Amino acid sequence: MRTRTKIVLFGLVVAAAGLVYAAQQPQVKTMVSGWFGVKPAERQGARDRAIPVVAAPATIVDVPVYSMGVGTVRPANSVVVRAQVSGRIAEILFQEGQDIRKGEIIARLDDALYRAQLDQAVAKKAQDQAQLDNAVVEFERLQRLAGNSATTQQQVDNQRALVAQYKAQVQSDQAAIEAAQVQLDYTTIRAPIDGRTGIRNVDVGNIVSSGDSNGIVTLSQIQPITVVFSVPQQDLARVNAASARGPLSVDAFADDGKTVLASGRLTVVDNQVDATTGTVKLRAEFANETLALWPGAFVNARLLVETKKGVLTVPSAAVQRGPGGTYAYIVENDDTVHIEAIEVAMQDDRMAVIAKGLKDGDRVVTTGFARLQDGAQVRVSTPEEADPSRMAVPLSDESRSQRRKGGGNRNNQNKPASGDHAPQHGQRPEPGAPAQEGGEQSPGHHRQNGTPPSASTPPEAGGGDTRKAADATK
Repeated sequence: MRTRTKIVLFGLVVAAAGLVYAAQQPQVKTMVSGWFGVKPAERQGARDRAIPVVAAPATIVDVPVYSMGVGTVRPANSVVVRAQVSGRIAEILFQEGQDIRKGEIIARLDDALYRAQLDQAVAKKAQDQAQLDNAVVEFERLQRLAGNSATTQQQVDNQRALVAQYKAQVQSDQAAIEAAQVQLDYTTIRAPIDGRTGIRNVDVGNIVSSGDSNGIVTLSQIQPITVVFSVPQQDLARVNAASARGPLSVDAFADDGKTVLASGRLTVVDNQVDATTGTVKLRAEFANETLALWPGAFVNARLLVETKKGVLTVPSAAVQRGPGGTYAYIVENDDTVHIEAIEVAMQDDRMAVIAKGLKDGDRVVTTGFARLQDGAQVRVSTPEEADPSRMAVPLSDESRSQRRKGGGNRNNQNKPASGDHAPQHGQRPEPGAPAQEGGEQSPGHHRQNGTPPSASTPPEAGGGDTRKAADATK
């Protein structure tokens, strides 16, 4: 038992001595350097080089202030055209999607029944008119007889009442004629407003009535057209104050938030705030000459509330936020940057209005923050060059040549190569190189994740010497 322990201890001592000896060999130093892809001097130079950034100047401009909201396009007027009397559709006189003027005929119903009713009312009036004429003649005769005391006053009064009765009957007949005429006119269905027809709901031959829910067709006025949108109740005071000064401009944007579909004016501010959403409804009217707005569509509405004159602005990308508040990186004349605390008055996705901390002409960094710190040396460049994904440390020409020779082939990892250094397996690839085929990842990949390759892994030759020493001990 003691002999085995001594053998193990002796083997460990010999192995440690072998590792120390191997570490002093030039080939091993070259291998370790190859794992990291560059020489120590080269890595130091890469850290000290200027950081590429994109910068933009702070400028003084006039900034419009908007209130934004999502809205729905609605026709200025919309009517479901229905028949006002019952009947069979005899004729349809419009095309689907046609622009129609007010009063134009849309459809006709079979009017035979209503024409007969009109004729009947006219005949009834003629009958009653004849009775009235006869009663008037009789009344005048009785009045003459009463003057000669040839008849009684009661007969005269009775005849007078009969004349009044026939007059009322004739007036009723006239009203019946007018009602029958209206019913007959209703068999011709006309457009109540200017607008565009939609898809018709019935065809010729169908029986329609005033109680039909779908009607014959929907007529919508789309020139002009309106947009109803909502804004936060916090904007209501500014909107009311601005509208008191004059008409307010409203722009309607497409879904991308960039394409202006139409420009119009604010017409109505609702008289109450929605207690559920905390918003207030507004309505804007658009001429819609190009028909870019269509009923039922959703749009982004932008209401111009005011314009701030001569304010200092920077791109929104320049505004950074941290535990101490908002700040920006200012590029000095010597191409170094320093951190400056700023106060932002207002900001959107494109521009920020700066109330304090910058002055006109200051250059602020907008892209390339990944490695920035106060006092860092920078190089103002293009957005592509300042892309963080392109800022990895490149390989030196010598290291790149060694990588091409070695190729990371496991079968050649112990074979010497011509030149000063033999390429080692696991040498770091060029920045941005993908993982090796078959799912094997290069040591450089582990280094990027904070786990450098172990420098204690010796080549197989070193391991072989240790095993031989242990066998000799046995």
